[in-house]
Amino acid sequence: MGIVYLYISVVFNMTSMKEKLSKIYKNTKSLKDSMEFVYLNDDNKISQYGSFKTFARKYNDLTLKARKLIDVSLLDVYDIKELKHPASLTWPDQKLIFDEVLMNIRLLISVLENELDVKDSKTQEIKNFLSSNLRKAIFEIPENEINVQDSIEKLLIGKGFSKGIDYGRETGRVRVSIKEVVPDFIFPKFSLALEVKFSKNKNKSKSIIDEINADIRSYSKDYANIIFLIYDLGSIRDEDEFKNDLDNKENIQLLIIKH
Repeated sequence: MGIVYLYISVVFNMTSMKEKLSKIYKNTKSLKDSMEFVYLNDDNKISQYGSFKTFARKYNDLTLKARKLIDVSLLDVYDIKELKHPASLTWPDQKLIFDEVLMNIRLLISVLENELDVKDSKTQEIKNFLSSNLRKAIFEIPENEINVQDSIEKLLIGKGFSKGIDYGRETGRVRVSIKEVVPDFIFPKFSLALEVKFSKNKNKSKSIIDEINADIRSYSKDYANIIFLIYDLGSIRDEDEFKNDLDNKENIQLLIIKH
């Protein structure tokens, strides 16, 4: 009975800690967004960065809350009383402090993401998003793989992803021996490669397995996570048999979308 109680207590404490860290993470992301908004939406350069002290205080609050749960010794904590009043500083000096606070906020986000395994959850989120929406976004039978890629890109843009920032298409070259291979899509923030396959007949579905095995060896050199999305026109009858050993690793996932 004592062991069971101890186990339940440990699980409860871990869940509680994760919930607290998730709240801190969301608030820190909001704080970062607010600071980045200042860069984009204030043309009055004299006062643009005068809010650095307010942001530093809010950053301190979040960092001190995180410190009670995890190791954040990498991060600075500001002595707010020692920070000069914005009116006594030149614009470049204000910006220097503002930039430093933003840098620390980004570091805090990175620490929290590692603690919460955000990269893994984001990979699953993208997979679930494509699983739920891709078929609905394709009205006519695709002629080739590029048609499927185009539909995926439209969905990503509709979800708010920015090309060149949140994702890349046919970028992120991986050098293998004397040649280079290029994933169809990459998500650098999550170390994720998304490769699209188009299965239009049985012969193609058989060759796809060999392609996937080759891609795994190549892309794993540069990306921690890989999603293989197969758009199938009816050539794959048994999905479990097709996936077999291809989808048995946490960092490699296979998604079959049937037209």
